[in-house]
Amino acid sequence: MKTELSGIYGIVDAASTNDPVALLDAMLGAGIAVVQYRAKAGVDRAIVRTLHARTTAAGASLIVNDDFEAALEADGWHAGQEDLAGLDVRALRARLGTRLFGISCDDAALAQRAHRDGADYVGVGPFAATATKADAGTAIGVAGVAAVVRATTLPVVAIGGIDAENLPGVAASGAAMAAVVSAIAKAADPAAAARALVQRWAELHSR
Repeated sequence: MKTELSGIYGIVDAASTNDPVALLDAMLGAGIAVVQYRAKAGVDRAIVRTLHARTTAAGASLIVNDDFEAALEADGWHAGQEDLAGLDVRALRARLGTRLFGISCDDAALAQRAHRDGADYVGVGPFAATATKADAGTAIGVAGVAAVVRATTLPVVAIGGIDAENLPGVAASGAAMAAVVSAIAKAADPAAAARALVQRWAELHSR
């Protein structure tokens, strides 16, 4: 069954938590259906397998950031532009089979190229200032995300500094999903924070 790409897109960042499994469980318990595992210092395949077993049991999808081979043990791969440089992207798309394929795109032109290369969604940001990713660049806000939304028919995942306060802006941009890292991982109660974000997103889309 094809994963529905809408709602809160959870990110379990190895640099933001000492317990990725507990963080994942907090997200799954809130009803988050798409979760990315990101480990810039190197992906631990054992953790990928553990997380994947839990997402599968919950009927959710696990996407692995950067590491293509590890992503083959999960439900999808998310790649940055630097990960794709010099590679045959369409051949990688073919190897992924029915798995999800997401690409980070800074602008409309890159989003259109991602579509041609077979991406299932594009990640766009940073929506707001963020300390989670050192090379994230300058915040593009509602207007920047909306420009990419208008340029592609692919679902757009807004990312970067997203929390409950600016979630209405993400919804207003037309993004299909809001990727959240610190607002859940760094919360005093990650499970409650995840539930609040999911509920708020639903409220914003029920108007």
